[in-house]
Amino acid sequence: MSDKIKIAAVVGPTAGGKTSLAVELAKRANGEIICCDSMQIYKQMKKGSAAPTEEEKQGIPHHLFDFVPVDVNFSAAEYVPLARKTIEEISGRGKLPILCGGTGLYLESLMYQSDYSPSVDPSIRVELQTKEDDTLYSMLSKYDPESANTIHKNNRKRVIRALEIYLGTGKTKTEWDALSRTKESIYDARVFVLSYRDRETLYDRINRRVEIMFDHGLVDEAKSIDFPEGSTAGDAIGYKELREYFNGNITLEQAKEDIKQATRRYAKRQITWFKREKSAVSLYADEYDSLDDIVNIVLNCLTK
Repeated sequence: MSDKIKIAAVVGPTAGGKTSLAVELAKRANGEIICCDSMQIYKQMKKGSAAPTEEEKQGIPHHLFDFVPVDVNFSAAEYVPLARKTIEEISGRGKLPILCGGTGLYLESLMYQSDYSPSVDPSIRVELQTKEDDTLYSMLSKYDPESANTIHKNNRKRVIRALEIYLGTGKTKTEWDALSRTKESIYDARVFVLSYRDRETLYDRINRRVEIMFDHGLVDEAKSIDFPEGSTAGDAIGYKELREYFNGNITLEQAKEDIKQATRRYAKRQITWFKREKSAVSLYADEYDSLDDIVNIVLNCLTK
């Protein structure tokens, strides 16, 4: 038998139903849930990040949700040691650690990488930071088109980091990621990617979720948060679009439509990312009659 800690991960695109599946799995497999979402970690952002409510948690312990102040730029480098410690604690109680979320970089870094990314000459970043966003993204598209396909052009921080890696090491971020994935996971991990075979069904779910967010007070929540300039949290989908509305640049209805569009695009990038996890089990919710059917498949995989 493997001496590695056994974990499960329920990942996939936003609005795919990950929370419901993870909670049901935890109830039937004696598990506890760990956040694997780069926005649900932040305080004050429950509505915009679709963080699970107390009702949705159904009494299952949830870890690393809603604990980082919005003025702190939190990344995979900070996430990994906290998540690994939490996994050890849950496993030490004889329970199954269940990762749940849509941030592929968090999961990949947690499972495979001892170091977040290679160290490079800091002067490279200083030089890159003098360039305009469009220039940076054009450079990334030229040097590492695969990374450019998974990183939004407005995500300046990640675009710069990918370029920094290439210019500092001669290898693309994609190549470094591939090297990390050739390593064996440090956990006895079962990864389940939950999505929809019919992409339009997923997009409809995203659109409905955004409407629900607005009905439940997203505008008031966003208005109440004082995001520092340049903060990672402030660039989250939902909040940056509403900032345009608060500044009088667009209407509220336009902000809502922009949020829907940005979320659909994000879901597409998530799907592309998780396709790289070759050992993952793909689960398409629209191919099953009920959530219980999906849970049974997951439980069967966990016993193998």
